[in-house]
Amino acid sequence: MACPGRLLQGLTEDEDVRAMLRGSRLCKIRSRTWHKERLYRLQEDGLSVWFQRRIPRAPSQHIFFVQHIEAVREGHQSEGLRRFGGAFPPARCLTIAFKGRRKNLDLAAATPEEAQRWVRGLAKLRARLDAMSQRERLDHWIHSYLHRADSNQDSKMSFKEIKSLLRMVNVDMNDMYAYRLFKECDHSNNERLEGAEIEEFLRRLLKRPELEEIFHRYSGEDRVLSAPELLEFLEDQGEDGATLARAQQLIHTYELNETAKQHELMTLDGFMMYLLSPEGAALDPAHTCVFQDMDQPLSHYFISSSHNTYLTDSQIGGPSSTEAYVRAFAQGCRCVELDCWEGPGGEPVIYHGHTLTSKILFRDVVQAVRDHAFTLSPYPVILSLENHCGLEQQAVMARHLRAILGDVLVTQALDSQNPEELPSPEQLKGRVLVKGKKLPAARSEDGRILSDQEEEDEEEEEAEATEQRRRLISQAKQISPELSALAVYCCATRLRTLCPNPVPPQPCQVSSLSERKAKKLIREAGNSFVRHNTRQLTRVYPLGLRMNSANYSPQEMWNSGCQLVALNFQTPGYEMDLNAGRFLINGQCGYILKPACLRQPDTTFDPECPGPPRTTLTIQVLTAQQLPKLNTEKPNSIVDPLVRVEIHGVPADCARKETNYVLNNGFNPRWGQTLQFQLRAPELVLVRFVVEDYDTTSPNDFVGQFTLPLNSLKQGYRHIHLLSKDGASLSPATLFVHIRIQRF
Repeated sequence: MACPGRLLQGLTEDEDVRAMLRGSRLCKIRSRTWHKERLYRLQEDGLSVWFQRRIPRAPSQHIFFVQHIEAVREGHQSEGLRRFGGAFPPARCLTIAFKGRRKNLDLAAATPEEAQRWVRGLAKLRARLDAMSQRERLDHWIHSYLHRADSNQDSKMSFKEIKSLLRMVNVDMNDMYAYRLFKECDHSNNERLEGAEIEEFLRRLLKRPELEEIFHRYSGEDRVLSAPELLEFLEDQGEDGATLARAQQLIHTYELNETAKQHELMTLDGFMMYLLSPEGAALDPAHTCVFQDMDQPLSHYFISSSHNTYLTDSQIGGPSSTEAYVRAFAQGCRCVELDCWEGPGGEPVIYHGHTLTSKILFRDVVQAVRDHAFTLSPYPVILSLENHCGLEQQAVMARHLRAILGDVLVTQALDSQNPEELPSPEQLKGRVLVKGKKLPAARSEDGRILSDQEEEDEEEEEAEATEQRRRLISQAKQISPELSALAVYCCATRLRTLCPNPVPPQPCQVSSLSERKAKKLIREAGNSFVRHNTRQLTRVYPLGLRMNSANYSPQEMWNSGCQLVALNFQTPGYEMDLNAGRFLINGQCGYILKPACLRQPDTTFDPECPGPPRTTLTIQVLTAQQLPKLNTEKPNSIVDPLVRVEIHGVPADCARKETNYVLNNGFNPRWGQTLQFQLRAPELVLVRFVVEDYDTTSPNDFVGQFTLPLNSLKQGYRHIHLLSKDGASLSPATLFVHIRIQRF
């Protein structure tokens, strides 16, 4: 069968892409002694790269996908190549960094020219993939499976090959029905489909009856939508700014038929293109760029925060790596943690103290911050120092911070007239803040113990005032003046109690609380804790007992206005899905403006007592399309999908409801079931759509999910573009739903 590489359209004559199709022998570098030459070759689909393995494995483990690439770096721009690539000139080296937990691929080519071919070629393929519409991705996806199902590569499809194709795309079709569909397309009557017959079969297979039904409801007998008919659909959808001019613009953007476009008409194909586009998605496109007010104090924002950022695995024996910081920044993280310990040769190191985790140099992490902190977001980064170093190495830390970060580092208050006021993200664009201990002489003594070390025993009784003073003096001796000077807006302090009528706010003080202490305050202090968080920053971190770097649900902490809710970014799960959903909007810049009820100093809001329901959310789960096959090595394994909708918000709003499962159909399952939710604090709600493979004897298997804030959810008929456990796109997998939000 001819190459189905529709991704390669326009690139087939490109020299770089052609060289990648021929393949290259590249040296994979994993350690000082582990350098292995392997053949890497771009597949004809243009979507994946095949590579040789010393030990043969399942075919799916011999490829990586272009859409899973996070970045391609030239030269010695990874921790691996800086440590182990010395034998290879930087001009011959490249690093492929992946989304999710997959390790970097550090490679050396035979020549600089060959390295550049791969760097340029992958950049072109990624740009082409990003520019593809959902309809093009679907077309490309089905043709790539068609190419694989054509076992003898004769460009003709027997019924046996068609059955193989159906299993590959996750549909278990009745043999009689499948053969009838096959024969209806076999116009040459030779038990083979080819050319136009194959295209007709695929067109029938990809039919969307539920979309046709909606289209015909508005188009009438002539089976095309005029601009006024499309406008009626947009108004029923609840689209903001639905005008005739808007309807005409959509026709010109999405209609494929030139004649229809000239007459300002939209065909069914154009209608499908529109509904599968970002404008037809559940996420409001207006919320994908920075749209919130970025001029309020830092304490008025949720800030994407990481715990034990240096770890790539568990906190007991996992490796530490500067790459973990690069990945966190690529996910929009704005507050990273540095656990600093005494290192050999006078150089501080970062690792999880008293464990078997490996160590990395403090200065290497600061360099990673300098090089990668602002690639995705221009807004400020907070370095949360957990400092276990003596005075000498603290001074070394301060010198590295100043020397490496230079003017990027905040070393004094921006407004000398109001040094105690927290600046805004806008004022701090492109700057790095240090969260750490401050020498007590530089602060007004309010009786609090100053510390940047996370307390593990929050059940400890309050110490006597004399004991507090003794410990304060003792700790002060352990704080280097050089490092103390760098804690300008984020001065670490312990929060022991919350008074109903608090002392004058100290905006530049940041409290670090374990999840247990935070939950206790939420439960016992309620509104007082919310008010505290309107004025100053609070960081919450996972209990030290979570040895496998498991996470807690961040929602409970956000409900009380905690800004720095730190999670283990290296551990996938629903908790990180919620974090990704919370920070999905506002340009994924890592800062989200808190709702008004969490910003007003005299707020009466208490997440435990949110008041009566104010909003009804009704979701009709209609269909799904092209769900991924979970067991690609077993041709007959087909998913039995169900959809669960979860509401994450204040405790009274938290709920989950699910559909029935559909037997043996991951290709185009249909539910048509309605799920309804009553919401008391809608401004805090995250909605999580989950697809699972139903299993009668064991827990259901995860298929895909998508999480977003209720306030960014569009009404009407919408497609939800599903993500993997690691947050990578599962394109072309989608859910098709109808959403209604009633506020009262």
